[in-house]
Amino acid sequence: MVPLPAPSVAELAGAVRERVDHAGLGQQAERAVDGREAELLAARAKPVVKLLGGDVVLLAHQLGEHPHALAGGADSCLGEDVNCALLRRFGHVAMLAILVVTRIVLILAATAAALLSAGCGADASSAPDGRTEVVVGFYPLAFAAVEIGGDRVDVTNLTPPGAEPHDVELSVRDVEEVRDADLVLYLGQGFQPALEDAAQGSDAAIDLLEGLELREGEEGEDALDPHVWLDPVRFAQVAERIGTELGGEAPARQLASQLRALDGEYRAGLADCDRNELVTAHDAFGYLGDRYGLEVIPITGISPEVEPSPQDLAHISDLVSERGVTTVFVEPLLSPEIGETVAREAGAETAVLNPLEGLTEDELERGENYFTVMRANLDVLREGLGCR
Repeated sequence: MVPLPAPSVAELAGAVRERVDHAGLGQQAERAVDGREAELLAARAKPVVKLLGGDVVLLAHQLGEHPHALAGGADSCLGEDVNCALLRRFGHVAMLAILVVTRIVLILAATAAALLSAGCGADASSAPDGRTEVVVGFYPLAFAAVEIGGDRVDVTNLTPPGAEPHDVELSVRDVEEVRDADLVLYLGQGFQPALEDAAQGSDAAIDLLEGLELREGEEGEDALDPHVWLDPVRFAQVAERIGTELGGEAPARQLASQLRALDGEYRAGLADCDRNELVTAHDAFGYLGDRYGLEVIPITGISPEVEPSPQDLAHISDLVSERGVTTVFVEPLLSPEIGETVAREAGAETAVLNPLEGLTEDELERGENYFTVMRANLDVLREGLGCR
């Protein structure tokens, strides 16, 4: 067998550099860690690999400083440096192989450490206490997320207590929270346009109206009705969807069961009433009316910011008088002035019916929640509609 010629220093150094440059970086990672792109992880490891790679090539070059080392064997190396000592013990080919293998092992270990560090850093920055960061548009979604997620979630409600959610504006910090959250829960159909805009393009954002059967609003409304939480049956579907997104199917089923029990209370409580006309400040109770056989007569449309014209007010006042309606329902977060005007013109009274778009600080401090408010609404409805 003809012996193969020993490679030159330049050839070995070039081979080492090629191996180093591509170790752990020649191909993209199969998947990103915690949602980071593979390129970002490779970029974190590259400085370490570059440093070690330079060291390997430098060691190979140092062998070349001994002109007879590769040609004449280990004994041709003169001097007392470490490289010469290794040469005398192992020989030039074995020494270079040891150096190459050692450095490649170090490179792979350093690359793995960099990737692990990147993954741990993502966890620490997004959720330092290990909880899932959930951003929601307004109170009912916050309530459901806390009930389902419990101690595993950190919920941020973008609508402050006592504020009306339809026209909520987001600060720069709010937008950053939306983009950094692990999960964003909102209702579409133009209910909160600023939040919908901020959530565009986010894989973490979930429009909870998707997949639900929605009703049309009053004539002239551009969007479908988003007020699904006022129908306990539809809200149970929303709760189950939130449970799926949070990995909390069991507590979601429990909440859905409570909501369906609430539906039974409403069916029994509104089964025998003198009147079924439900005159409300704005068109928020359509799903509730459809579920329990009530004719909803809203003074304004889905968005309460659009004020009715004098002609509209006159028409509704006449309708209230003709139907013998005794109660016009106003809302706690809206000015009662328009409802009071209609009631006064029709000779009716007013009562507060809460659409649960948000609770005030006082209500929250008293321990009020979705269920206590919905049961209070049932009591108000029964009195206003003359139910037995």
